[in-house]
Amino acid sequence: MREGEERENRRKAKLTRKVLPDVFIPSTVSVGQLARLLNVRLKQLQKKMVTAGMAEESAYDHVLTSDYAALLVGEFNRNPIINDEAAFDIYPRPAHPDPSTLSLRPPIVTIMGHVDHGKTTLLDTLRSASVAKGEAGGITQHIGAFSVPVPVPEGSTEEQPRTITFLDTPGHAAFSAMRARGAGVTDIIVLVVAADDGVMPQTREVIELAKKDEENVGVVVAINKVDKPSANVGNVTQALMTEGIQLESYGGDTPGVEVSGLTGQGLDRLVETISVMAEMQDLRAERDGQVHGYVLESNVRKGLGPVATVLIVRGCLTTASHIIAGTCHGKVRVMTDSAGAPVKAAYPGMAVAVSGWRELPNAGDEVLSGSEADVKKAFANRQRKAEVEASLVDMEAINAQRIEERRKEEDKEEGATDEVQAVESGPKELRLVIKGDVSGSVEAIEGALQGIGNKDAVVKIVSTGVGDVSESDVMMAQTAEGMILAFSVNIPRAVENIAASNNVPIYSSAIIYRVMEEVRNRVVALLPPIIETQVIGEANVLELFTINLKGRRTKQVAGCRVINGLVEKSRNARVIRNGVTVYQGKAVFVSLRWPLETLKQGKRDVLEIRKGTECGMSFTDFEDLRQDDLIQMYQEIEKPGTL
Repeated sequence: MREGEERENRRKAKLTRKVLPDVFIPSTVSVGQLARLLNVRLKQLQKKMVTAGMAEESAYDHVLTSDYAALLVGEFNRNPIINDEAAFDIYPRPAHPDPSTLSLRPPIVTIMGHVDHGKTTLLDTLRSASVAKGEAGGITQHIGAFSVPVPVPEGSTEEQPRTITFLDTPGHAAFSAMRARGAGVTDIIVLVVAADDGVMPQTREVIELAKKDEENVGVVVAINKVDKPSANVGNVTQALMTEGIQLESYGGDTPGVEVSGLTGQGLDRLVETISVMAEMQDLRAERDGQVHGYVLESNVRKGLGPVATVLIVRGCLTTASHIIAGTCHGKVRVMTDSAGAPVKAAYPGMAVAVSGWRELPNAGDEVLSGSEADVKKAFANRQRKAEVEASLVDMEAINAQRIEERRKEEDKEEGATDEVQAVESGPKELRLVIKGDVSGSVEAIEGALQGIGNKDAVVKIVSTGVGDVSESDVMMAQTAEGMILAFSVNIPRAVENIAASNNVPIYSSAIIYRVMEEVRNRVVALLPPIIETQVIGEANVLELFTINLKGRRTKQVAGCRVINGLVEKSRNARVIRNGVTVYQGKAVFVSLRWPLETLKQGKRDVLEIRKGTECGMSFTDFEDLRQDDLIQMYQEIEKPGTL
């Protein structure tokens, strides 16, 4: 017994043993930079430092020696290697010591709310452009950004004209990941609630999102569609109070504005309210020096190649600047604003489409500028680090698989049951290759679809990419025995033919909820069916008779009365005694074999007996009928499984 336990412990130790990844650290490193090198949250590193008695040294900009940094790296199960060259990277500059001396920047505002509550129409009216009509299914598909001028008060001496930068985030629940990212770089959230609909599930999602970051993000409620006859502002206000949002009109501290995206009613007041809130936040940033920003979306454009929409947070981005985002880098060739007009210099609060990337950056990547040499060196180090991390993941997966295979072989030798192995085989998988128009959409779809499934069937995403469906996508889906999801991208006729000849399904749509519905239906099809039993007729056994057959054989026949429904000879049958099923027989239609061998009314053989009629019954393979038994005729209805 003890020997078996020791073997099991050794096996578990092998499974849990991990390869420690190398982390290159410079001779001196700030706490903030070390968190980035470790790829952990700053608060997580600071918490570890406090536990290690380094509370005084845990400030973001505190500089650590390599000895202390190496000890902390070890705490995160990494292998520290001190190498200034390999550890080099580009980081945002430290926070300005006196932000009050910096220039004011435009507030970054995100419009959020439930689907079909009028966000796109509201934005459309704000920027006087027909956006809502061009969106597939009436739902914004990916983040856009534009600036709205704010009237400058009379007598103002401000040099720069005031503007507000709006981020147009998707309205559907599937884009919650992008919506959360929008809030991450947001100063003010405008929560749109339809006056004729009220608080809905996605409204609550936004409220929770705002509460998590209420120290840094302001909230303005826009009660939309007040021009509709069915509008009820009072009900909406009460519902918001229930969710913890108390408007100023009811003695709270959250501004509320009644608007109509359709007619433009109240939009001037909305812009004014946002401007006042921004003044109170006193938003300032450097308008020169190193650029710090974020990728809002990215795609490939004909004639321009990879293009990313970049929101500038600090610094000034100009053409010919060298920039890096994640494991992508480039030199700015062309910058355009939301209207497509060329831009020579982009300042904090501006969102510009930037071309000149070597590869396509991901939505959410941090954008930083530097000298050409520094960007290339940082890019090489980031790429090497990403390759090492990927190889370690693959290595651990391969090792775990081999250990699992050896374990199964050992279990077979020890007489393990097939049932255990069947449990370990795991759920069925719907394998997907996803292609989308922009990286933000692909990421959001990936996040939404991964939540579909249960213990019996799940979604497994094999690969994702941006651009039209290609032959390599078809080959990948065929190898994985999966399907292709094409979101707002083209499928060339030649690729369609290849997919058809290789039996690779392709589903194409430009509307996210239809993609989700299709995937959900396909996952449901993988589930084991639900078998429902429907009783058709019931009969009570009143008394029993024994009849003589040829060859001195006897047969038991029950005298019964049908008390419910219809008793049919060709149906499934079961016998219930004192609430317990003692016999169950199924009809086999292929061989015309029924559980009921005899069904008689008087001396006449019949196929069915109705309620209130007495009859005689005998079973094909059951002789133990007793008085007061309940005989039920039933059918089994097969229904698709549910998630």
